[in-house]
Amino acid sequence: MQQRKLCCPKPAIESLEQRLVDAYIGQILEFYALNNMQSGTLLHLANVSTLLACMVLKFPQIFVLLRAKSTTGISLKSLVLELVGYVVFVTYQVYYDYPSPTYLEYPILIAQDVVLLLLILLHDGRLQDSLKYGVVFVVGWRVLTVEKWIIDFAMSLCTFISASSKFAQLQCLWRSKDAGQVSALTWALATFTCATRIYTTIATTGDVQVLVRFVVMTLLNLWVLLSVLHYRKHRHSTIKED
Repeated sequence: MQQRKLCCPKPAIESLEQRLVDAYIGQILEFYALNNMQSGTLLHLANVSTLLACMVLKFPQIFVLLRAKSTTGISLKSLVLELVGYVVFVTYQVYYDYPSPTYLEYPILIAQDVVLLLLILLHDGRLQDSLKYGVVFVVGWRVLTVEKWIIDFAMSLCTFISASSKFAQLQCLWRSKDAGQVSALTWALATFTCATRIYTTIATTGDVQVLVRFVVMTLLNLWVLLSVLHYRKHRHSTIKED
């Protein structure tokens, strides 16, 4: 007796193959949609946490100065260079119409640095110099946007300027070998915010100049933080020995 071959109709096979392909494509799309959603959530969290940290970043340093009425260990040169770097950076971001969440904290930081500058000048008996600083910063800010090449050139120097501000603070610590009134919490927050900005820059604009700046700033902020903690620990151990 001849055996009958069992087979599926061709349309049924094609239908099964199509369902498998559709299911496979659906899984891929679902995977990418989930990844995009997670990436968007992480980006939002990074932007919000950075903004919140920057809203209070300089407060610890301001409170220390108000309480101590002394500027020991704090470099005025470092603060001025930091302000210059902030002004150039935020002007560059606005000029090229970058997403506002990637630089929204900088006007807040500039305002806090202005308060710090006034406090330092006050305690150093040089409050009259505040007017000169104000005029220079306003005029410089206006000049930055006169021509495209000016803001581009200024941004190319921004990393150098900001790095110089950190080295100025480090030199102040190295000379005095005393953290004095320098707030470790302020530098810890600065390290955190620059580290989060590395991620947000990669996830949004991908601007190499901006990315390099944040990498350098993260490392230098961490260096200052570790130096402050080192000299503070050394001072406490010296006091105990005495």
